[in-house]
Amino acid sequence: MPVDLLTLAAFVPAALALNLTPGADMMFCLGQGLRGGPRAALAADAGIALGVLVHGALAGLGLAALIAGRPWLFDAIRWAGVAYLLWLAAATLRQGPAAPDLPAVAPARAFREALAVNLTNPKVILFVLAFLPQFIDPANGAVLAQFVTLGAVLALGGLIVNGAVGVFAGGARRLLTGSRAVQRGLGYVTAAIFTGLALRLALLQRS
Repeated sequence: MPVDLLTLAAFVPAALALNLTPGADMMFCLGQGLRGGPRAALAADAGIALGVLVHGALAGLGLAALIAGRPWLFDAIRWAGVAYLLWLAAATLRQGPAAPDLPAVAPARAFREALAVNLTNPKVILFVLAFLPQFIDPANGAVLAQFVTLGAVLALGGLIVNGAVGVFAGGARRLLTGSRAVQRGLGYVTAAIFTGLALRLALLQRS
């Protein structure tokens, strides 16, 4: 096993506490739940979890440190994420109210959007670089496997927590879609969530 049980025993509660803290991933799943219902929310949740796994692997390979150490590359990723979130907000507003029996976003699309948003968020890169190495033991060897294992634990916790939030939002959407005015309001809320995440990312300061 790449990570010993004592390290896992210390890592799991810390990771769970982080998963329970409201953040960009949780808000994105909330927005996708309001936009497309429970299935879209779960698909977005899976996309985010895959993104966390990718970030963990990149950290293990040293690529995350390379990105964080080059301001121009870091900022390029950040502004790409800002532009993508604003595009999602605009697309949500353009779409308008959907028919009650037609989800506003398909699960496959929600998965792709969530993966793209997670991978273009350099704050996740910084977090992985700051958090995971505290639980890595180079003496055990297989450093990449340790990063991937810990990333998987973090992704699993997020999958459960963010999924629950997204499903709750999706259930609320399903109950409220009888009114086109309410549907339009949900679209505005979702667009506001995406715009807020974009602004948050735009104001991110690289430490």
